[in-house]
Amino acid sequence: MDRDEIERLAVVVSTEFQGIAPQCKAFYFHSIHYSAGRCLDSFDRYEKLAIADASPDLLICVIQEAVGHAAALSRYFWPSLMANKSQPNIRGLTEKRGDKLRELFGLADISPLYNRDLRNAWEHFDERLDLYLLKNDAGCFFPASILGSHSLADDPIGHIFKLLDLDAECLVLMGKKYFFAPIRDEVRRIHSKTIK
Repeated sequence: MDRDEIERLAVVVSTEFQGIAPQCKAFYFHSIHYSAGRCLDSFDRYEKLAIADASPDLLICVIQEAVGHAAALSRYFWPSLMANKSQPNIRGLTEKRGDKLRELFGLADISPLYNRDLRNAWEHFDERLDLYLLKNDAGCFFPASILGSHSLADDPIGHIFKLLDLDAECLVLMGKKYFFAPIRDEVRRIHSKTIK
């Protein structure tokens, strides 16, 4: 199938089926189920490790893994439109597919999955680290991963690199707080809709 034929089919699926051809719906649901399941597996692993007094590095690693899976899940509903710039009909199909899936799963832009702050904090960690170190050139630095209250990050002269607050389910990265329980709850809700 050549590029022109793919573009033509993209228009048909976008206009006649709102982005998802009926015979393809199961593929999207299966893929969403998989991503949501991997995310929940990571959160479950985190909860078991937290009870077992695992190291801060391992706990943060598992949260990072969960967030990565949540990010993959998020892209089904809010796809990146940066790709397919040279194929406007495919891009339009991608946008319509996201709209349709948000409708089917009852998602709006207030969903915790829509907020990409935590995901971007990991995906662009090196860039944010550059800025963090440029802006914070004095004070007390805590470069190791630590467990404790997220309120430790409120100290104006203390610079927390990575902190995990088990009670508040809050991850602090370079002084910025990210509460991850809402992400887990939203993923659970989505996962449950894929098994009906």
